[in-house]
Amino acid sequence: MGFVDITKLPAEARARRSAEMREFLRSRRARVTPADVGMAAGDVRSRRTPGLRREEVAVLAGVGVSWYTWLEQGREINVSGEVLDSIARVLRLDAAEREHLYLLAGSNPPRLPPAAVRQVPDGLRRVIDAWLPRPAYLIDRHWNLVAVNRAAELIFGYGEDDHNCLVTFFTSTRYRSALCDWRDAAKAIVGQFRADAARYPDDPEFGRLAADMCAASPEFAEVWAEHDVGDATSGSKTVTHPDAGDLTFEYTALTLPDLPGHRLMLHSPAAGTDTGERLAALLGVAAG
Repeated sequence: MGFVDITKLPAEARARRSAEMREFLRSRRARVTPADVGMAAGDVRSRRTPGLRREEVAVLAGVGVSWYTWLEQGREINVSGEVLDSIARVLRLDAAEREHLYLLAGSNPPRLPPAAVRQVPDGLRRVIDAWLPRPAYLIDRHWNLVAVNRAAELIFGYGEDDHNCLVTFFTSTRYRSALCDWRDAAKAIVGQFRADAARYPDDPEFGRLAADMCAASPEFAEVWAEHDVGDATSGSKTVTHPDAGDLTFEYTALTLPDLPGHRLMLHSPAAGTDTGERLAALLGVAAG
């Protein structure tokens, strides 16, 4: 799972994150009543809050009262995925709200359960796997990873905790350290995401994801504010692999009529480089 080191964010970004965490948790806590979680409501008139108290959330989530208070105040504390899940359960957060909580805490949200992901046709999955030793993966309209072949896992480091290309790009220190010219790539990927968002003006998920990323990553917020747009159909990227060294790819994005909004990302070794030989050797060792 990728993390954002909150202590290293600029002061303005930390203040914005703290304010958003504070207001978000307060609003979610206010809508859950003691009766909702099986507690005796008592004298409602004596309660100063419309929903659960901080102390009640802490007890139900199995965390210390002081610790939860610090979290709700937006203080810079370490938090695990297990604790975030417990708090999300007590506050009855839906999938989008749970992801928002993870991002505000500086953590890459876990992949959604397989049942929530649309089934990939067998023929398409065979194409993705047959693209080996070259990387290939399938993303949906919101840039969620739907299917990834072995080469993409090895080269780009996509693991089971990585569920969205945009989130991983800006929150995974592993991905960032491997990608060459990260800042230029950041401008390109944000421009591509903005162009995609414009194609679906009635889909609020793009705005929600952009807002979440602005709160979680000051670098995303900075580039997003520039309002650049880009083309996501083709491009190139160079990554540094610990065993294979620098690998340069040209990629092509193919749209799929049977899966509207999805794109098949196919990567090929760049001409004039020895990426093909290095890739074959790496995948041969991995297969062995």
